[in-house]
Amino acid sequence: MVLVWREFQPIAAIATTPSAAKILQPLTQTAGATLWIPNSLTNVEALHSTSLQVYHGSLKDHLTEIWHQHQAFIFCLAAGAVVRLIAPLLQDKSRDPAVVVLDENGKFVISLCSGHQGKADQLARAIAHSIGATPVLTGASSALKLPGVDILGVPFGWSRGEGDWTEVSAAVARGELVQVIQEAGSTLWQNHLPQHPFYFGFPEYTAAHKEESVSPKARIWISSTQRQFSNESDLPKVQWHPRVLWVGIGCERGTSRKLIETAIEQVFRKNHLAIGAIAGIGTIDLKADEVGLVEFCRDRNLPLRTFRAEILRSVTVPNPSNVVEAEVGTPSVAEAAAIYAAGEARFPEVSKLLVPKQIFRLEGQPGAVTVAIAQSNLEYTGRTGCLFLIGTGPGKLDQMTPAAQTAISQADAVIGYSLYIDLITPLLRPGQIVEALPITQERQRAERAIELANWGLTVAVVSSGDCGIYGMAGLVLEELQAKGWDGKTPGVQVFPGITALQAAASRVGAPLMHDFCAISLSDLLTPWEVIEKRLKAAAQADFVTALYNPRSQTRTQQIATATEIFLQYRDPKTPVAIVKSAYRQDEQIALTTLDKLLTMSIDMLTTVLIGNQSTRTHADWMITPRGYLGFDNENC
Repeated sequence: MVLVWREFQPIAAIATTPSAAKILQPLTQTAGATLWIPNSLTNVEALHSTSLQVYHGSLKDHLTEIWHQHQAFIFCLAAGAVVRLIAPLLQDKSRDPAVVVLDENGKFVISLCSGHQGKADQLARAIAHSIGATPVLTGASSALKLPGVDILGVPFGWSRGEGDWTEVSAAVARGELVQVIQEAGSTLWQNHLPQHPFYFGFPEYTAAHKEESVSPKARIWISSTQRQFSNESDLPKVQWHPRVLWVGIGCERGTSRKLIETAIEQVFRKNHLAIGAIAGIGTIDLKADEVGLVEFCRDRNLPLRTFRAEILRSVTVPNPSNVVEAEVGTPSVAEAAAIYAAGEARFPEVSKLLVPKQIFRLEGQPGAVTVAIAQSNLEYTGRTGCLFLIGTGPGKLDQMTPAAQTAISQADAVIGYSLYIDLITPLLRPGQIVEALPITQERQRAERAIELANWGLTVAVVSSGDCGIYGMAGLVLEELQAKGWDGKTPGVQVFPGITALQAAASRVGAPLMHDFCAISLSDLLTPWEVIEKRLKAAAQADFVTALYNPRSQTRTQQIATATEIFLQYRDPKTPVAIVKSAYRQDEQIALTTLDKLLTMSIDMLTTVLIGNQSTRTHADWMITPRGYLGFDNENC
């Protein structure tokens, strides 16, 4: 099962006819779905899959049995029939699985139920890209090209708080003004919105609304504060809680889980902080096996970070204790651990101590616990990030693999050179973070992608052609290696694409039918002496040769030198293809010969294909025979 589909697992695909089963069957491999068919289809020879399961009896009864065991359901069945089947099983959109319906021709993929929180919209897009179908999304946010209010913070691991989510979402759908007050968490989501009904900050109207004093019709709070909304207010409000609060804990040996939980809840209630904003727990390493603390973190699904005494001793705190220092070797546990954890163990000085230490005991419960709270500038996502290294091919969408298209559409963030981002714009979805960097900033792109992936996002790094051939895959993997990557976290998946030499060759015929090589003439990352040595070896060995990056505005001599080298070993009339921007709108193709190569228009978007001694042209096509039979091979 590839990383692209991991957020939808486990997936059940339901087919009741042979044709429906054939349409869904590929998803058992690409998406890791389990295909369920009725007993009546077991004799259909075309159905074969290790993920094939058979149900007996009615489909309605079977769905009742497996409904709560799956995150997503894919039906190839009439939409009306699906509605009747699942209606008794639906409970709440925050808990219902994604439900997607395909027609029996496999042309349309309908997001039927739990489009936002269940991710049916995302699943429909993924399936559509995978099988070449059209996604049908009926939600208002999709039409507005906006992320759903109720899934806004999901990529960043935010906790959904209280509020009237239905009415706030409705206000966005109506295009009404919605005030956003963000006091914590990443603002990346704000930078990639189309024209939208949001405005940010506390004023009732901003510069954009000076002429008309417009009051908001809804409000979104993004904060670590727990707000109590008045029932008398007509303004619908919701709150997201970024996980920015680190709770420092010091406790006596044997302190109960209940005491720890009670103490934390009391501190949060007293200081009007949201429990959902807790990022994790920090303490001294002596408490790594403290049963009550371990159980609390396990039950709340919180990370427990422990630090050595010498580390905690280095943190400046407002309330040090000589007694604590004599006991465990540091004057502070709770405050120091909160500050250090909130500073991501690298920059404790950037974290903010919100609540100084407070000591709690509870009658009838063993032990004592000390609680302190610090706020981090960066939220804890609670997610394992991954990197999709994607080759987009020549740039035309129908030349991209379905897997690459699916990966781009599913990523939280997409990073690449601005030209390549423009070419894949139709694949982007509302709410994605899109960062386009200049052509010379390849290493910065790699570093940024790794930074976001280490934070917990799924990041697509796009290259033209194949990402592993003069693309970003090598740079990203090099950077990961330099940072001590364990090979697993963040996860990495490479999606190959049609590289420039293949695209160029396809436009002129079959010039690569015999041994060939590729050489980049850019000396930004490779010394020219090395490039020149390779040019001589390729020319002398009679390889069909593809030249990448042949000429730029400031680098003009390299193509001239390369031509001179090849003329030393090749016939001047050797066929040469000049292909610029293959498969793009400004595509240009020319066939010439080696002695006339320098008279042609060549730039950085051009691929040059130099034939071998047997390459020929015929009626504007370039052909290299599969063998050398019949040719004089003395000088080969």
